[in-house]
Amino acid sequence: MANVSVYNMEGKEVGTLELNDAVFGVEINEHLVHMAVVAQLANKRQGTQKAKTRGEVSGGGRKPWRQKETGHARQGSTRAPQWKGGGVVFAPTPRDYTIELNKKEKRLALKSALTSRVQENKFIVVDEMNFDEIKTKKFQNVMNNLNVKKALVVLDGENKNAVLSARNIQDVKTAYVNTINVYDILKYNTVVATKAAVAGIEEVYA
Repeated sequence: MANVSVYNMEGKEVGTLELNDAVFGVEINEHLVHMAVVAQLANKRQGTQKAKTRGEVSGGGRKPWRQKETGHARQGSTRAPQWKGGGVVFAPTPRDYTIELNKKEKRLALKSALTSRVQENKFIVVDEMNFDEIKTKKFQNVMNNLNVKKALVVLDGENKNAVLSARNIQDVKTAYVNTINVYDILKYNTVVATKAAVAGIEEVYA
């Protein structure tokens, strides 16, 4: 099992924590990680883009001029794609971009992402992340003490003051144990988690 240092909010090491290999020490499956990221980004798409084809644009029922002896190219409708106000060729229509992964694939992808962060020494454990008031500067000081810039901060339970203190800090995102995902874990350089959050992750995904 991997051991990681535990720090306090001042950035001082206060102990160590043994991580569960069933979550933080699995064999990394890059293909599943890729699939999970693609699925998450695809599932965010609304799929509401729409343009009208020549059959849907109003007007154009009358032939603009006779077929021959006008000096013009033959035309059948003023709503053909080459005309201003005409329809769009191969127009986009509303569609569902959803990509589905089964539960086992999602869990293994998440474990692989967490394991990669541990192996790269980009997984930091904090004993607690409690704030008695909503103060962005205090949260930024904690990030500075941990020498972290672009970070995903994983919290346990309701931690409203910490969430509100972090929301105006660029390149810092907070998440709860049940809201972490592969894309965010890979997007941010470092994962910062409280001891209670680590225990929650191991309980849910082990």
